[in-house]
Amino acid sequence: MSKRIAVLITDEFEDSEFTSPAEAYSKAGHEVVTIEMQAGKVVKGKQGKAEVKIDKDIDHVNAAEFDALLLPGGHSPDSLRGDDRFVNFTKEFVASGKPIFAICHGPQLLISANGVRGRKMTCVKAIAIDLRNAGADFYDKEVVVDDDKLVTSRTPEDLPAFNRESLRILNAA
Repeated sequence: MSKRIAVLITDEFEDSEFTSPAEAYSKAGHEVVTIEMQAGKVVKGKQGKAEVKIDKDIDHVNAAEFDALLLPGGHSPDSLRGDDRFVNFTKEFVASGKPIFAICHGPQLLISANGVRGRKMTCVKAIAIDLRNAGADFYDKEVVVDDDKLVTSRTPEDLPAFNRESLRILNAA
């Protein structure tokens, strides 16, 4: 059964942390929907390799329309968490119990949404202390799955495991 995956993304995202999962999800028959401040805008990856055209603006979506949430890393999550609309969208997802996939700096949005306390997680080393301070149980592993609802990974090197586990959850429901 095809799932609809929301992606919160803006400029300076980590290129492969969007392109690799998005390609894997699309190939498996799922719909990937990019969300930013402005629909139609093109955002650029920090490596300069990827450009993404935004499908929807944050003011015209809500968590109920989607089956899962992808939070790619890079500088994008830190930029987006300064905007309450993105934090509130993330909070809605956390409250819904729907699957969330966050890699590298992606958990920064979950921290701002108070969505990490008591969860088993990983992330890039630079924000591990932030995750711990927000109450998460941190594990330095390529992929950590919490309650078959939250998948986290550290860096682009972990993408094969991240994609495998997130697809397993998407395809199981």
